[in-house]
Amino acid sequence: MSVREELDEAERAWRAQLPALIAEFTSRWSLTPEAPFATGGSASWVAPARTVAGDRVVLKLGWTHTEALHEADGLRLWNGSGSVRLIDAHVAGQTTALLLEICEPGTPLSRALPEPERDVVVAGLLRRLWIQPPAGHPFRPLALMCQEWATRFENDDAQARARGEEHIDPGLARAGIALFRELSRKAERSVLLLTDVHHDNVLAAEREPWLVIDPKPYVGDPAYDTLQHMLNFPDRLAADAGGFADRMAGLTGLDPERVRLWLFARCVQESLQWPELREVATTLAP
Repeated sequence: MSVREELDEAERAWRAQLPALIAEFTSRWSLTPEAPFATGGSASWVAPARTVAGDRVVLKLGWTHTEALHEADGLRLWNGSGSVRLIDAHVAGQTTALLLEICEPGTPLSRALPEPERDVVVAGLLRRLWIQPPAGHPFRPLALMCQEWATRFENDDAQARARGEEHIDPGLARAGIALFRELSRKAERSVLLLTDVHHDNVLAAEREPWLVIDPKPYVGDPAYDTLQHMLNFPDRLAADAGGFADRMAGLTGLDPERVRLWLFARCVQESLQWPELREVATTLAP
């Protein structure tokens, strides 16, 4: 059995336990759950709930896997400044349970504002959330994640080429994935990152106009944190990837050249799953 198959089997086993887990944690925190926000998710179950005092909160039950580590730790440090506020957390076996502030009305940024205005909101939140973690913090370095993703890309790319599948130019692939590793290891500034900020993970709220949800914290180069937002706009990337990178750099106060290099490297790394990024990588190649 491959590593991926083992992970899929573990995830399916965790999902089978969800009814019991929901009962356990609603009892633990004396909650009355409502219908979950969305169905069909594989690694988490998220639903609004009411406390015994009648307050509305959110219960999030997540399968504890590599990319989901330290969400609670990050939320504790941000303490509601630009992010949803953590009320309580508990880890039990393969389950991470979070009790969270609810965002109301909860409209995703993707449905609330035109695209250029979303850039401004995301950039403003990122600038606030890029803080220095304290000594002894539990967060992993961005270089570790990038090394894992780069190795996965190289393995998948080799298999795709062996099958004769059309793919990105091999020289561009080597250059992009080498840069992906290098940028993650060498940065003048290192901050607490969210790594998955995009317009569906930013919700309208009452306490602040916009709050970030579902962070996946690492520590490293802030320029990396602009990428997921841009990848959610394939048409803008196809039309002017360099201009989009320059805009996000300007809004976040980052070096435009470094943001462009990161975007090139990430487009290469994602090009197996998103073939449309091959051309974007070609236009951005240094």
